[in-house]
Amino acid sequence: MAFVASCVESVAERMKLAYREVLERMDKVGMIDNYIYPFYEQLHTESRENLTESLIDTLQRWESGKDS
Repeated sequence: MAFVASCVESVAERMKLAYREVLERMDKVGMIDNYIYPFYEQLHTESRENLTESLIDTLQRWESGKDS
């Protein structure tokens, strides 16, 4: 759970959004349960910057209906 919190926090900071808003957006598209948890082993080895960019890209694609 600490990793998820860290992911949400880094995305919120980069996008200049409230933590709660990012958490709700990720939850709405199922990103936490269907991406962050299942791919934890791969994701946690990425640099913070690369991970944040990847999470933002994934969130935006899933929200737009692509790759959801």
